[in-house]
Amino acid sequence: MAGTPSRKLRLGAFLMAPGHHVAAWRHPSSAADLGSNFRAYADIARKAEAAKFDLLFLDDTLGVRDLDPVTGERSSRSAFFEPLTLLSALAAVTDTIGLVGTVSTTFNEPYNLARKFASLDAISAGRAGWNLVTSNTEAEARNFSDAPHLLHANRYTRAEEFVDVVVELWNSHEDGAFLRDRASGRFLDGAKRHAIHHRGPHFSVAGPLNVARSPQGQPVIVQAGSSEPGKDLAARTAEVVFTAQQTLADAQAFYADLKGRLAKYGRAPDDLLVMPGIFPVVGRTRAEAEDTFAELQDLIHPAVGLQLLSQMIGVDLSGHDPDGPVPDLPETNGGKSRQHLLVDLARRDNLSIAELARRTAGARGHWQVVGTASDIADQIEERFLNGGADGFNVMPPTLPGGLDDFIAQVLPELRRRGLARTEYEAQTLRGNLGLGWPARQPHRARPLARPELERAE
Repeated sequence: MAGTPSRKLRLGAFLMAPGHHVAAWRHPSSAADLGSNFRAYADIARKAEAAKFDLLFLDDTLGVRDLDPVTGERSSRSAFFEPLTLLSALAAVTDTIGLVGTVSTTFNEPYNLARKFASLDAISAGRAGWNLVTSNTEAEARNFSDAPHLLHANRYTRAEEFVDVVVELWNSHEDGAFLRDRASGRFLDGAKRHAIHHRGPHFSVAGPLNVARSPQGQPVIVQAGSSEPGKDLAARTAEVVFTAQQTLADAQAFYADLKGRLAKYGRAPDDLLVMPGIFPVVGRTRAEAEDTFAELQDLIHPAVGLQLLSQMIGVDLSGHDPDGPVPDLPETNGGKSRQHLLVDLARRDNLSIAELARRTAGARGHWQVVGTASDIADQIEERFLNGGADGFNVMPPTLPGGLDDFIAQVLPELRRRGLARTEYEAQTLRGNLGLGWPARQPHRARPLARPELERAE
């Protein structure tokens, strides 16, 4: 495409151990033990930083999702690091790349979360980001009480208040609050410290936070969720959104919808970046890329693929004919946007259950691109320049191999087109993403009523 874009792609390296493909651990280009191998993670993080990625992105789930006696023993997602612990260690072996970790609002408390991320931001000199999720599985809920999981709507009302409390806590101290003046004996300017005295439907938090204000004002808030409540929450609070769309038209519609909601909250379009996931399988030729993908697909145990699809779609499909169509599904208490995306994909491409399972075994509903570096760069460029994304969260099929391939082959092509940076512009995550310094937000008054939260039956 003609011309050089005036803005650069924002790129995240989504480090799911040992790669995003469900059979990644069986492929020789992966580190099968990555989920418990810090040295391997450190090597990957340094590679991503040398390639000038904006951020490392870690997902999380608060439990083992697959306890099935057949498929559970074949799943590599049964042992992986807690994200904030890992990111704190990675902060010590990197200098500039952002560090984004996933933490649920459903199974945590605002004060603890605010304190941990503020500490990570201080340790990393302003590189921390929080990926806000609400958790969507009963497997997670069972690790925190005997009660069923909160209903989807209630998880979001809790998340709305949760993020407000966290931001209030991050703003406990104004800029320059800590004087550390030995001569006068004043460590702190008390007029610049503020207890938040928050009382709301879900939380009572006095504050202030016992961590100084972040080197970047506050950690960057990322949100993963594309349901209607998720989009409203993102439009009000998020600075980066991680999402999944299959087609350019779907990506453009989501992008326009989300950016169009910002004005309601006094925000400008550039205040929020949309970074969909992309699952790239790259080869020096198209045939090589297709062969690499076929190798991974051949390693899928059929029961594992079906189990993964059932988890993602929120309904056990094992009782249905795998060669038959995806049945009409009931609404679930899990991830609603992902269920709708997968059902729409099956209907659009006329996929059987088994075919849908194989289709989602790698990208898990995200955008999958198989081809040469030029092929992948063409499609990235199309979405980036045509209102479909501000950047992408790269989901390597295997780690470290899949990320190595993207760095060695796709990134040079993106740079040749003027789409990707060659050097960092700033030292903080906020600075490199082009996000402004966050103003201290006034306390939001809330009603004191504490409603009973409904749970799934």
